[in-house]
Amino acid sequence: MKRLMFKLGILCMSMMFCTCQATTNLHPLILVPGNGGNQLEARLTRGYKPSSLLCHWYPIVKQKGGWFRLWFDPGVLLAPFTQCFADRMTLFYDKDLDDYRNAPGVETRVLHFGSTQSLLYLDPNLKRATAYMAPLVESLEEIGYVSGETLFGAPYDFRYGLAAEGHPSKVGSKFLQDLKDLVEKASRINGGKPVIIVSHSLGGLFVLQLLNKNPLSWRRKYIKHFVAISTPWGGTVEQMSTFASGNTLGVPFVDPLLVREEQRTSESNLWLLPCAKVFGETKLVITPNATYSAHEITQFLNDIGFSRGVYPYTTRILPLTEQLIAPEVPITCMVGSGVRTPETLFYRENGFDEQPDVVYGDGDGTVNMASLLALEKFWAKEKNQALKIIRIGGISHTSILQNGSALAEITGEIYSINSHVTISVV
Repeated sequence: MKRLMFKLGILCMSMMFCTCQATTNLHPLILVPGNGGNQLEARLTRGYKPSSLLCHWYPIVKQKGGWFRLWFDPGVLLAPFTQCFADRMTLFYDKDLDDYRNAPGVETRVLHFGSTQSLLYLDPNLKRATAYMAPLVESLEEIGYVSGETLFGAPYDFRYGLAAEGHPSKVGSKFLQDLKDLVEKASRINGGKPVIIVSHSLGGLFVLQLLNKNPLSWRRKYIKHFVAISTPWGGTVEQMSTFASGNTLGVPFVDPLLVREEQRTSESNLWLLPCAKVFGETKLVITPNATYSAHEITQFLNDIGFSRGVYPYTTRILPLTEQLIAPEVPITCMVGSGVRTPETLFYRENGFDEQPDVVYGDGDGTVNMASLLALEKFWAKEKNQALKIIRIGGISHTSILQNGSALAEITGEIYSINSHVTISVV
């Protein structure tokens, strides 16, 4: 019934849209996914040293050139192969280079940059189980968007992040350059119209960096609007649980401790740790021997046994998270609310090898409300920054891209941006 009502709503919007302007006048739109929100492939070279004999030959079937699906690979559901997956996803911080790199003998590649193809399903063979942006793309197509003409996608290697000024970030910086080029191309092939960028989760942090790393003249020429969906502007408390005890991301039968070390090495995961500017002095993790607020992240990393993460966090990541600069282009933040979200983590005498007891607060189930609404707080006095907040009650971090009512809100906002009228979708 919800899907039917959603389609009827889209039909009504399409009819309204046609009375205002032709669908050929749509502003081009680029989708930027969140952490784990696009396909990622890998292949193994002679330098690869498997952690077990099983990893040496898994998977048996590979594509031309030895490429295989790294993310999302359903084989990780089987315990013997979980470690293989974790080893291949692991990043290494090279202190001499001051940058992150893949594990030795592992090459990775991102598929279909510029297209939405890599964002639709994490595994096209398991569409029902691994759908990501497919419902959103379908909804956008129903109001006139055409993939490859007015609708584009910007997948990336989400394990990597960005670094503060003065530090190299080869993979992340290349993605920003590719995204900039895609913005300019999308505008050019659409008669010079400025672009609407729609991001989900981590993607919003990349987009904000893109905007602020380019001059205001570029932003005004090429950016029509930035729609940030479920963006963790100040990180999440859940991320502290990921670093301490591992996170199965909802995948059944996986031991979180098997993926914990790999998750700790992800540069983007460091970026998502709680920011003191947002969470202040609130105690986020409580143990029998210590308590940790967002001000004590470095001590927290040491105490959980990840001291090697302290240097890159303090030098590369921390200065980056402390900056939330208004880019002076219109921004709409669309957030889920009213979903139980980890707010305080309690660890017992057994330490961080067990999952914590959790006290929940408001948010979207993944991102705390303080983080989702951070821009509203910090940019309240910014005269040149147009900011709109749309809250969608009872919608989680991931369901916002799949729920019919939430999709109607998103497409309604995009319709409004295109038509320059304000509408409300019930």
